[in-house]
Amino acid sequence: MNAGRPARLAVGVVSAGRVGVVLGAALAAADHHVVATSGVSRASVQRAEALLPGVPLLPPDEVVTRSDLVVLAVPDDVLPGLVRGLAAAGCFRPGQIVTHTAGASGVRVLEPAVEHGVLAVALHPAMTFTGRPEDVQRLASCCVAVTAADGDEAAASVGEALVVEMNAEPVRVPESVRPLYHAALAHGANHLMTLVGDCVDLLENAGVHPAGRLVAPLLSAALDNALRHGDRALTGPVARGDTGTLRTHLDEITAADPDLAEAYRALASRTAGRAAAAGLLDHSALDDVRAVLKEHR
Repeated sequence: MNAGRPARLAVGVVSAGRVGVVLGAALAAADHHVVATSGVSRASVQRAEALLPGVPLLPPDEVVTRSDLVVLAVPDDVLPGLVRGLAAAGCFRPGQIVTHTAGASGVRVLEPAVEHGVLAVALHPAMTFTGRPEDVQRLASCCVAVTAADGDEAAASVGEALVVEMNAEPVRVPESVRPLYHAALAHGANHLMTLVGDCVDLLENAGVHPAGRLVAPLLSAALDNALRHGDRALTGPVARGDTGTLRTHLDEITAADPDLAEAYRALASRTAGRAAAAGLLDHSALDDVRAVLKEHR
């Protein structure tokens, strides 16, 4: 194999989850041959039929033994046991490329396979997927974390080449920071969804409809501004030091949802600190904001 560009590979995907079928479809579009996938649930079967038509569904061990490139697209907690089991069953062979998509793990989890002579690389798309065909286009717009063992330039280069073939952008992430990398992504993506859901629920419960349509342009612009301009783009009563409005917000949200008020206070405190660091709040205004947050608690 040329480390700069993988040859046409027989690809096996374990399993046909939301991520696995998308990577399989993207690799197929890059002229690799998806020879098998696995999945037993109705949802997995439907995803495979939609994105990997004609690809047989087989047990994981058979998927691996048929493949030059093995994509282990299973949940983080399932991965270690799966790798150990496949290794113990003699499914891996020298020369195979074995990768996984678990965000918090690097290649250390693949050591039982490496003992059989495989080339190991971890690939994690920084994207949320639904398992639908449009996700293949989402993959083409995102970055993919590439992790290989320290000093294993061949594995890193192969991983990067596979990512480029899927029309995504490779970003090297060292093994040592994979857990923190994944925590950061989860904090941003998962908690963003929670934040948006809380915002919509507050409005809808107050009788404001359609809440989603109302906030969509605002939230989209806020996200774009944050990514383009950082903390200098902060707006609102906390960033302005408007403690009167902040008190009103805390009163209203506490009355509507006391648990949500706790989250609002925590985020307001974080926002105040970032606004001060960006030069938007002077020390006096920062102290006033923190005093309001403390007294309201």
